[in-house]
Amino acid sequence: MRAIVLDGFGGLDVLTYRDIPEPEPLAGHVVIEIKAFGINHAEVHMRRGEWAEAAPVSGIECVGIVKSCLGREFPVGAKVAALMGGLGRTINGSYAQLTSAPVGNVALIEADLPWAELAAIPETYATAWTCLFRNLEIQKGQLLLIRGATSSFGQAALKMAVNAGARVIATTRNPERFGKLQALGAERCEIERPDLSKHIADAKQIDAVLDLVGNSVVLDSLAMLRRGGRSCLAGWLGGLDPIPDFNPLLQMASGVYLTFFGSFVFGTPGFPLADVPLGQIAQDAAAGRLDVKPVRIFGFDEVREAHRLMEANAAGGKMVVVH
Repeated sequence: MRAIVLDGFGGLDVLTYRDIPEPEPLAGHVVIEIKAFGINHAEVHMRRGEWAEAAPVSGIECVGIVKSCLGREFPVGAKVAALMGGLGRTINGSYAQLTSAPVGNVALIEADLPWAELAAIPETYATAWTCLFRNLEIQKGQLLLIRGATSSFGQAALKMAVNAGARVIATTRNPERFGKLQALGAERCEIERPDLSKHIADAKQIDAVLDLVGNSVVLDSLAMLRRGGRSCLAGWLGGLDPIPDFNPLLQMASGVYLTFFGSFVFGTPGFPLADVPLGQIAQDAAAGRLDVKPVRIFGFDEVREAHRLMEANAAGGKMVVVH
């Protein structure tokens, strides 16, 4: 089969097109004929050697057709999504014509949608749904702040939160993006800054914060919550530097909750992918209740260009590759 293999770590040229053996059917795994896959920041980090693990074939998610499933957990020919479970990290991932994913990281995703739109759903929407409805327990009418809302993850969370009846304030570093975020349903926008809690009119009234900026604003996010409010740390757009000299007893706001979610736990005990209604999300998109259209669609021969745009922070939303 044709695959994109990492020829060492480095620039775009290490993404090398080769013919490699097809994955063998394994108990507990599903062999998937890949129709499309999303591009993620994680794969850029893997390509550059900045990730703890990187398989020869990158790619942490895909959509496609079941080719074989020894345990018959999924019927041959079924339309499925797969994400995480070691894909692209410890086992060959989705930058290929076929992949073998653990059964617990595969979900039926029957919906009348083009493959490009289905490919925009798995990683982004599974993570956004979990953060919003599990960690933050968002309810209709609540006020949610999304920090880093112009990322593909942020845009997905914004759309899902608005669909659930939440009021959303969205932050971005670029005021030129206010219009786009408001078009997606944001009640208003704020310029992202490290001390936003000192400038936002809703300080101490916000029900929930989805923090995609990271450690640099963790304490600031907690400072703007109402008593009993929740903040979910789920991204690192502001980098991975730790909170300097973190002393919870002296620095944390009282009576608020700090949670974390990382999508690498999908498929592990306690975090079954079956917990996420991926099939329903796809059906909502097919019915026009949720817009999951990617901002850019590439052919399999154009993956280097997709990586270039991702690296330049010029994606503007979810990018996908179709075979």
